[in-house]
Amino acid sequence: MENDNQKSRVKSGTTKVVVMSLVAGMLGGGIVISGDNAYEAWQQNHISSSSKTTTGNVKVQTTKAESNSATKAFNSVSGAVVSVINLQKSSTNSTLNSIFGSSSSSSSSKKSTLETASEGSGVIFKKSNGIAYIVTNNHVVSGSNALQVIMSDGTKLTAKLVGTDETTDLAVLKINASKVTQIASFGNSNDINVGQTVLAIGSPLGSQYATSVTQGIISAKKRTVAATNDDGVQTGNATVIQTDAAINPGNSGGPLINLSGQVIGINSMKLASDSNGTSVEGMGFSIPSNEVVSIINQIISSGSVKRPALGVTLIDLSNITSSDQKSVLKLPTSITKGVVIMQTLKQSPAKTAGIKKYDVIVAMDGKKVTSQATLREILFSHKIGDSVKVKYYRGSTLKTTTIKLTLDTTTLNKETK
Repeated sequence: MENDNQKSRVKSGTTKVVVMSLVAGMLGGGIVISGDNAYEAWQQNHISSSSKTTTGNVKVQTTKAESNSATKAFNSVSGAVVSVINLQKSSTNSTLNSIFGSSSSSSSSKKSTLETASEGSGVIFKKSNGIAYIVTNNHVVSGSNALQVIMSDGTKLTAKLVGTDETTDLAVLKINASKVTQIASFGNSNDINVGQTVLAIGSPLGSQYATSVTQGIISAKKRTVAATNDDGVQTGNATVIQTDAAINPGNSGGPLINLSGQVIGINSMKLASDSNGTSVEGMGFSIPSNEVVSIINQIISSGSVKRPALGVTLIDLSNITSSDQKSVLKLPTSITKGVVIMQTLKQSPAKTAGIKKYDVIVAMDGKKVTSQATLREILFSHKIGDSVKVKYYRGSTLKTTTIKLTLDTTTLNKETK
């Protein structure tokens, strides 16, 4: 998975090549008249010549094509999309000479400066009491000593961190709202469909390409992918929207929108290669808007996210071979979906409720559990202290128990480090 922790830049040589190509094209066109009115003189000569013949009389016609839905959707959101600059301290040695320039009088000192460590994207979603709030990715702002945002019109503003959530890779920033002219709205990510057209907006490769837009479709509504922390250690699984809209380093934190201009996801990562090193294209992932809204509301109200936990490690039943389902789990052949308990943590809510290793959860809170993604969605819809009814198989026997949800201490430990 790629993210923006490592700064991606386009070398200036690329720009030079483009500029040189344009200049070469102009010279190749045979424009040799010099002076301030060179072009006007050429144009008059061209008009005079063309009036003597009926050939080559090509004109630019008035554009009749109307803005399509993609253009309208982009225009309704683009003003709310920003570039996010992660500034970090960099120590440099400097030599201080005396005013007489004597080398014997020189001394060395360390000077700390702020430098751009990485660049990402964000989207303004709220404006209240002179403050505007921006959602981006946690990995975009991680390790920062200061933050800046560049508005769609190029205005650069200082941003302050409101709070982060490493589990979902989300963060909220705030800025002075005086320059904010547009805010984005969220659509219901449960209403999206595979094959639906979407747009990704952001700053691929950094602010040099700010407010770039790419188009694609939704490839999967709920895809479970491995989630990692800032150190690259897998911390669990995330349920994300998969899209083939081009998402590159720098797009992280930017919005994925539908053709109504509603944000349905926050772009977070892409799959660049598989385990065999094979290059992969068109596999980007976005955090669903329903989850985003839940997280950012908690961050704004309390600065952090507290979530309930079962205190177990899991694996999808679909990842267990049919032979192991029969010989180890001893499940009825009719049970093909669910999550398998691989470990219950000491003094966890699940263990207290009687859940054991190799039990298979098939329902929670009256809803079917078909995968870790659905269990996580149901679990996080509850608050700490809630009690939920869980149905599970132990061997061929269907059992029911009630689990009282407690605080996810893993998340708590992350927040208090």
